[in-house]
Amino acid sequence: MEAVAEAPSKVIITGEHFVVHGAWALAAALPRKVRVKVSQARKLAVRSDRYGAAAPDLAPVRRIVEGVRKEFSVGDSVEVTISSQVPEGAGLGSSASTMVAVASALSKFHSLGLKVDDIVRLSMLGEQDVHGRPSGIDPTICAYGGVILFKPGSRPRRVRLSRPMTVIVSYSGVKRATKGQIGRVSQVKERYPGLFSGLAGAVSELSLDASRRLAGGDLEGLGGLLALDHAALDSLGVSNETLDSIVDLMGSLGCYGAKLTGAGGGGSVLGVAPEAKEKSIVSGLSARGFETFAARIPVEGVKSWLER
Repeated sequence: MEAVAEAPSKVIITGEHFVVHGAWALAAALPRKVRVKVSQARKLAVRSDRYGAAAPDLAPVRRIVEGVRKEFSVGDSVEVTISSQVPEGAGLGSSASTMVAVASALSKFHSLGLKVDDIVRLSMLGEQDVHGRPSGIDPTICAYGGVILFKPGSRPRRVRLSRPMTVIVSYSGVKRATKGQIGRVSQVKERYPGLFSGLAGAVSELSLDASRRLAGGDLEGLGGLLALDHAALDSLGVSNETLDSIVDLMGSLGCYGAKLTGAGGGGSVLGVAPEAKEKSIVSGLSARGFETFAARIPVEGVKSWLER
């Protein structure tokens, strides 16, 4: 018998970085997924389709297995196998999706019946290993699915869409380390505390406004807010020439607005566009060498089941 779990990837629509410092952020689950299988073994083994059994890269997964063992007094003689559709370092929640799927699969394997909040909490054991001081938004959206407003210390707020819609995601091809980018923003906050506080407050209100426009299907209005959010992130020094060029290119191809998504310094750009232009925008970006796809939202959160 083995337990299987699948968790979606994610995109931060507005509010990344500022959410670490208490602002509201808006996030959506994406259909690209990570699948995890847990089965009985003679000793703990962790493998992935990317790294095989390379222990340094998979240490955060082991941290979750150990955390479950200690908290619930269950065995840790399991094999964890990971397969992923989500590129690493692309700002799409590769690590969070993996950690959430691992926690969910372990819950199913040990018949723990964990609720979504417990899965998020356990997944943070691995996320802290990867990112240092994460806000928790990534594992929360990967576990809950759909679209949420998130603020540290508050219950996530689900955002109900009036109809399914499409977002465009373009990968810059430049991997980045979230931990380093979080440190860079913290330095800005220390240097300019008053200005940072004002900017964080403005972005928090921007995220609330963005949630209303997304819920109502106002993509043009949402696009304008994406542009404002990108400018705020750029002021922190987390954008770069490649990301800025993709943002500009999305606009020239017909997007209502675009912004970097995730930690910045590389990773991906998010845009929204009129439905009639989505295919040509994806084609135009792909022709220029940027891996680009259109994703329908909302998408369901983590799910798990048993296979024999």
